[in-house]
Amino acid sequence: MSSRKIIAILRGVTPDEALPICEALIEEGIDRIEVPLNSPDPFVSIQKLVGAFGQTALIGAGTVLSPDDVLRLSQIGAGMVVSPDCNPRVIVATKQAGMKSYPGVMTPTECFTALRNGADGLKLFPGSLIGPSGLKAIKAVLPSGTQTYAVGGAGPKNFADWAAAGVDGFGIGTAIYTPGLSANEVRAKAKDIVAAYDAVLG
Repeated sequence: MSSRKIIAILRGVTPDEALPICEALIEEGIDRIEVPLNSPDPFVSIQKLVGAFGQTALIGAGTVLSPDDVLRLSQIGAGMVVSPDCNPRVIVATKQAGMKSYPGVMTPTECFTALRNGADGLKLFPGSLIGPSGLKAIKAVLPSGTQTYAVGGAGPKNFADWAAAGVDGFGIGTAIYTPGLSANEVRAKAKDIVAAYDAVLG
């Protein structure tokens, strides 16, 4: 895997679209791929992606809300669980299954709850509300080495602001994929995002 901490969020992707879009992302240097569970047939898409790219990319699910979903993801070989909230039961189940855990957090209380339960990184969501200044304040009290990802409102135009505040990576949704985009269109967006990321965090 590359060192770029960019998670591509493919909300709304279908099983037929998932493979060519994921291939385009990987070829452009984005190899952390999230299929939210409120997408069409998400487990089918994830299983296909794991089969095709599981050795070269971190494939997982987003909008994971229950331990039952974690178990199902583990059974199809997913490697990452991303949630919009901080649910200790989901985090613990994820770590027990040997997967990476990225719960959504917004407050210091949620950050520390996530870390105490074994989270690998913190998904700052919605990033547009927390903002770089909020991250900077929270980072002052987080344990050294805590991985933080800005999600929701983070994009190439404000990567530099987030980087200055100490962010480690980004979850990119509509800036990289919306339903109906072709693999070539996603590739073009990925190229711009990677260039912007490398300019400030590379």
